[in-house]
Amino acid sequence: MKSGGADANPITSLSAMEPFGRFLNVIDVEATCWEGRPPPGQTSEIIEIGLCVVDLESMERVSRHRLLVRPARSTVGDFCTELTGLTQKEVDGGVGFPEACDILRRDHYAWYRTWASWGDYDRRQFERQCAPGGYPFGARHVNAKAVFREVYGLTRRLGMKAALDHAGLPLEGRHHSGADDAWNIGALVLRMATAQRGRPDDPWGRPHR
Repeated sequence: MKSGGADANPITSLSAMEPFGRFLNVIDVEATCWEGRPPPGQTSEIIEIGLCVVDLESMERVSRHRLLVRPARSTVGDFCTELTGLTQKEVDGGVGFPEACDILRRDHYAWYRTWASWGDYDRRQFERQCAPGGYPFGARHVNAKAVFREVYGLTRRLGMKAALDHAGLPLEGRHHSGADDAWNIGALVLRMATAQRGRPDDPWGRPHR
């Protein structure tokens, strides 16, 4: 797969255009799934990547993106369609997983920006599917579910929908749509980032002022 860009020092090049820590990528993935164990020879694979870009200076969600990904070692069955809304025909029209990772690096600066997901599932799924050297993200990942628990002083971690209810935020779109879930998690991130602004242990990658 391609690297983050042709520039010999792409992070330095990008930082001239985008101050480090201003934008955060919120990622949510959907993967092939079954009610029980996977059929013989199949394994869970990412079939949708939802991405919401959060501007941590203006404190708003500035864009949303959706990548459909064509699975190589599994198929979309009825259970998966009911959960995610995706069909085999739809994902067959998607890009291959290596190309999806290239798009994240090239178009969404995944190697440069801090990124967040609701829990560690999304990060682990990328790590499982990526060949050595193919992981599209940098080292700065935020488990937004864990941060939410700390910010609200909860005794346990909540799922995304329960967290929206707890924070008094609406569910926008369809739960278990990667694009919609990323958008909703973006709203939760903004709520938490507002509460944590200026703290020395700010987890969102913002520069201290």
